[in-house]
Amino acid sequence: MQTRTIEIELNGKTCSRAVPVTQTLASLLREGFGLSTSISCGEGNCGTCSVLVDGQPVRSCLMLAVQASGRTVTSLEGLADQLPRLQKAFAENHAIQCGYCAPGFMIASAALLCSNSTPSEAEIREAIKGHLCRCSGYSGFVSAILDAAAHE
Repeated sequence: MQTRTIEIELNGKTCSRAVPVTQTLASLLREGFGLSTSISCGEGNCGTCSVLVDGQPVRSCLMLAVQASGRTVTSLEGLADQLPRLQKAFAENHAIQCGYCAPGFMIASAALLCSNSTPSEAEIREAIKGHLCRCSGYSGFVSAILDAAAHE
């Protein structure tokens, strides 16, 4: 199997690793670094595996780890400073039931709030479109993000 050494800035730390050229970023984050990045559909349809690459949400199941070389990658663990506010808002607005989709929604929410601290409902819906939740309605997510923005 062909490998390539990559260097990424992962959650604020520079990391170097030899990876198979066919390994996805999601797989590297989970198996190589022990992070909580979830893999659900494996096809980029659900958003569960989302991480930030250079500040933008990316479906890590569709991105090869070698494509992340030289870039900044932020997983859910890298959002420690934003998570308490988001988690509280999600809990208070009953946005999460089973929690499986939560990492993707948290990543999308954090990215939105970093670029727009006072998003409209339409902007929130645009930011979370493509993220699938099978057990709750999306109005809870919208309310939670509005709430998190108000308490920034």
